[in-house]
Amino acid sequence: MAISPKDPGAPWLAAKLAVRPRRTSAHAKLASSRPCAQEGNPASGSNDADSGEPAADPTGGPRGGALYFPRKKKKAEPMPTVKVSQDQEEVPSHEYNMTFKKLGKCIIINNKSFDKSTGMSTRHGTDKDAEALFKCFRSLGFEVAVSNNCSCDEMESLLKQAAEEDHTDSACFVCVLLSHGEENCIYGTDGVVLIKDLTSCFRGDRCRTLLGKPKLFFIQACRGTELDDGIQADSGTVGDTDPDSQYKIPVEADFLIAYSTVPGYYSWRSPGKGSWFVQALCSVLNEHGKTLEIMQILTRVNCKVARDYESRSDNPSLHSKKQIPCVMSMLTKEVYFSKKRHPEGAV
Repeated sequence: MAISPKDPGAPWLAAKLAVRPRRTSAHAKLASSRPCAQEGNPASGSNDADSGEPAADPTGGPRGGALYFPRKKKKAEPMPTVKVSQDQEEVPSHEYNMTFKKLGKCIIINNKSFDKSTGMSTRHGTDKDAEALFKCFRSLGFEVAVSNNCSCDEMESLLKQAAEEDHTDSACFVCVLLSHGEENCIYGTDGVVLIKDLTSCFRGDRCRTLLGKPKLFFIQACRGTELDDGIQADSGTVGDTDPDSQYKIPVEADFLIAYSTVPGYYSWRSPGKGSWFVQALCSVLNEHGKTLEIMQILTRVNCKVARDYESRSDNPSLHSKKQIPCVMSMLTKEVYFSKKRHPEGAV
């Protein structure tokens, strides 16, 4: 190209052309050995590799002093996204994982009639309890089975068989016992059996597929013959989820036993409506079973039994009596019966 001496930019351009270094094979070798620019943050909308600034040259200036024409900016490729199902909600470490295929099995043992040798009377009203419990736990999502009038051997055999089943796809296990009872014992139709003998089938070392999962027992039975007279209150109310971690679990862990009454005391049952404890339990579960944690549920059951029920009898020794349920918990986490729950404020 000819350069006119009258052109005011000619001396500068001529000087540039005069000092433009030749591209040697050494330069080509250095250029080919340069590392690639690091990728920028896609979230910021820029990419350091395509920022429009000239790349450094080993000779010092911008590309050896040659005129620089910026390359056309490349369109940044979007980062790949991973779709996560709404059902795959991360479980907090302080809650039991309930996101299994099945919520679990609920076994109800309903003993109404007893052999004469036991001296136990017919438990009128217990069928109301069994019916209410069946509907309640089925509505929560449990697979419910009811067994009526079981002997001691039949009770033990039934629960041992349940413990030997595969609970891999289940989140928990529930058992409800409706019968006469004494402290630490419950009646079959032909005698008494230790409650410990019934619950121990599900220990961590005997039922491996329920290891680390909640095992809940609800027991409607007397635990003695004492009666609670109650007392008149004054006006007003008194104010890990690390999957790689390895650790041992106590064999007696993850149990909860909810008794209808405290040790040594009588447990009340209405022949027409059923027992106080079961009525209250089903009422709270039907209203809050899919939102509240199990200890919150049982605390409300305690309150309902304590406040809403009082015996009425022509026998002065049985009239105007009260009752308070009792919970024994070896749970290590919180239990929610629903995979998805409403915020606490919505309850």
